[in-house]
Amino acid sequence: MEPFTTLTAAAVPIEPVNVDTDQIIPARFMKKSRAGGYGQYLFHDLRFDEDGAERPDFVLNRPEFSGAQILVANSNFGCGSSREGAVYALADYGVRAVIAPSFGDIFHNNCLKNGVLPVRLDARGVADLRMALTETPGSKLTVDLDAQTVTDPNGAVHKFDIDPFWKEALLKGLDEIAMTRAHMEEIEEFERRYHAAAPWLA
Repeated sequence: MEPFTTLTAAAVPIEPVNVDTDQIIPARFMKKSRAGGYGQYLFHDLRFDEDGAERPDFVLNRPEFSGAQILVANSNFGCGSSREGAVYALADYGVRAVIAPSFGDIFHNNCLKNGVLPVRLDARGVADLRMALTETPGSKLTVDLDAQTVTDPNGAVHKFDIDPFWKEALLKGLDEIAMTRAHMEEIEEFERRYHAAAPWLA
């Protein structure tokens, strides 16, 4: 998993509320191998029409948002089913951070486990960010995980909270198993002391 430290990148506004995981990646694509990349299926039925042609009015198809690595979404983003493929699609497309007032709980956790930073900001602040990105397409945001800040195109700084465990994991680019293995010396020392104090349990 690639470490997340500071990201300055173009951001794209996603206006609808309650964007569910089936919109992020339709269920029929979940049968496909991820080897070919799930990014091509991101928002598939919103990005493409029945003939496979791009819908010009969908925000990700606009050239000024090409290569955006940050999504600025609305409330309850990633609700619905628990499919991890929704985060795979975002990550494979190149998205490293999603900013929203709220997320589906399982989607939020899946983001953290797969190196995509979910940032919760207040609804008014997120609405202002989306408005700024709409008015000036291609504008960049800076997300600083260590400082826990988002800096908007006007230089205003927005603070966000994150669980310390996941902050460390993302900064180091480690998943839960790797984070546990990083503490093997402490774990082994605890086991030695525990068995010395209670040898009958060995």
